[in-house]
Amino acid sequence: FGDKAALLHFNLSVKKGEIMSLLGPSGCGKTTTLRLIAGLLSPSEGKILVQGRDVTLLSPEQRSMGMVFQSYALFPHLNVFENVAFGLRAAHLPSRQIPERVRKTLDQVHLSGYEKRPIFQLSGGEQQRVAIARALVIEPQILLLDEPLSNLDAGLRERTRKQLRELISSLNMTTLFVTHDQEDAFALSDRISLLSSGICQQIGTAHELYNHPANEFVAGFIGKSNILALRLQGLDENSLFFELPQGEKLCLPAPRDRQFVLGRVYRLLLRPERIEFSKTHQNTALFPARIKGGRFAGAYYEWELEAEGQQILATGKDPLTPSPGDAGSIVTLYGSPLAFHVLEA
Repeated sequence: FGDKAALLHFNLSVKKGEIMSLLGPSGCGKTTTLRLIAGLLSPSEGKILVQGRDVTLLSPEQRSMGMVFQSYALFPHLNVFENVAFGLRAAHLPSRQIPERVRKTLDQVHLSGYEKRPIFQLSGGEQQRVAIARALVIEPQILLLDEPLSNLDAGLRERTRKQLRELISSLNMTTLFVTHDQEDAFALSDRISLLSSGICQQIGTAHELYNHPANEFVAGFIGKSNILALRLQGLDENSLFFELPQGEKLCLPAPRDRQFVLGRVYRLLLRPERIEFSKTHQNTALFPARIKGGRFAGAYYEWELEAEGQQILATGKDPLTPSPGDAGSIVTLYGSPLAFHVLEA
């Protein structure tokens, strides 16, 4: 767009029947990707293939794709039936076939009997299902969803998310789902493509992105994280030895597929839930920290700490776990060597 490259060297393959999320912050290129696939935008270079067929130059109606927009884009002057039937009429389907196709599709999204309802009488979740029905009724090869849950409140969002996953899975529909909310992506996706500034940072399952982030951006965007900058003091075939702030050594297993340089400062990811406040035979002492405060979050407890001038977040797995101390007190932090992940540059 002008001098701005919204998407750079983006390469993505989606399997038939797979639910793929395009995840990332606002302006990262995920909606641009969806619009390119839908045919609403044209790429300045590259190709879009569907089962080997080049659709790059085809118009949206020639691509056999159904799209659900963030605002749903329902027609307020038409009732539910006419909204869902709109695409069929535009495709010049014989009039006698339309009622049965609409009825069948509304049944799929659990809206049987809603045919004559005005759009303004529907809840947010019901409007979303009408928008999905309108996309599905044309029997597309691919379903495209642009932030379809963003207009729903928390309780309805969780329930609708579950229904949406069940619906898409039952249809075995290849789906691309755009969201900035990692919880939605984790709940709905088979795999996730994480974007930042038009560049794909990592593609993988939620488990892979959380536990094996490709770089610091992924580590910081997915879940909560502590990033420690530690100097590599020694290494051998099986181990890496990092210098901890207080001068002790941290021994970690060496990844087999990477080369490391002695003396270089590496950035290590330590998730808040992997920090412990007591010694076990599986962990090692890390460094002392001062407690700044704590927060009860329902299913867990969260503590803010300061260590060696760095802000550290620790999460208690059990909300009934007693506090490690009062604000201002000094505690020793522990962690398993297996809890650390050495990030790529």
